[in-house]
Amino acid sequence: MPKIVTKNLNLWYGGFQALKDVNFYVDEKKITAIIGPSGCGKSTLLRVFNRMNDLIEGVRVKGEVLIDGQNAIDPKTDLVKLRKSVGMVFQRPNPFPLSIYENIVFGERIHAPSRRIKKDKLDSIVEESLKAVLLWDDLKDKLRGSALSLTLEQKQRLCIARLIAVKSDIVLMDEPCSALDPQATARIEELMRELKNNYTIVIVTHNMQQAARVSEDTGFMLLGELVEFGRTDSIFTKPKDKRTEDYITGRYG
Repeated sequence: MPKIVTKNLNLWYGGFQALKDVNFYVDEKKITAIIGPSGCGKSTLLRVFNRMNDLIEGVRVKGEVLIDGQNAIDPKTDLVKLRKSVGMVFQRPNPFPLSIYENIVFGERIHAPSRRIKKDKLDSIVEESLKAVLLWDDLKDKLRGSALSLTLEQKQRLCIARLIAVKSDIVLMDEPCSALDPQATARIEELMRELKNNYTIVIVTHNMQQAARVSEDTGFMLLGELVEFGRTDSIFTKPKDKRTEDYITGRYG
C-alpha cells in the first residue's frame, strides 16, 4: 500500500527547474531507493517529503505529495507534525554536542515543552530507541558520555535512534553510508532491513550495488525527471528505458 504518492510534482530553485512532472510512489514498510548521477534531483525529491526545501530561498513547488493521503506541500500543513513523522538521516552523522541520552530525548523534550516528562518515560524511550538500532548493549553504561565520542557508524545509528524516539514512521536517508567503511556500511544496511518491519524507508544513493542489495523498489532520475521506476530486480536486470540501461552499465554518470 502506498505511503507516499507524488502527482505531477515540479520544483524550481529560482529559475532552475530541479524536478519535472515526477509521478512516484513509496510502499509502506518497504525500502525504496532513488539512484542517478549527481545533480539529477534525487536529493531534492527526498527533501520534498519533509519540506526541507522550504528552507531554501526562491523555491517553488507545484503538484501534490500525498503522505497517508494528506498533501504535504499544502500551505496549511503543520510542518512540526510533518517533520516529526518524516525524519531524515544525512550523509554525515550529525549528533548534537550533548550526551547520548540527551540526543535521544531531545525531540521528546521539544515536542512536549509544556509538560514535565517523567524520567522513567525518558529512560524507556532511550532504551527502546537504542535497542531498535542495536546500540543498547554497547552504550547502556555510557549514556551520559558525549555523543561526539562515538564511532561514525555509532553516530549514524544514534541519528536513526533519534527519529525512532519521536516516532517518525518514514525515514529518509540521503547517502547514509557515504562516510562509512565497507564493514560499517554492511551493518547499516542490515539495520535498514530490520527497520523496514516497522518503518517506511526511502534511500538516495550513488551506490547502485547498495540499492540492489537493500531496496524492493528503485527509481532512476536524470536531469530532474524520474526516467524509470519499478521493482529493483527489474530495474537492474531488465530496464525498459535505454537511459536507465546506460547508467546502470556505466556508460555515463
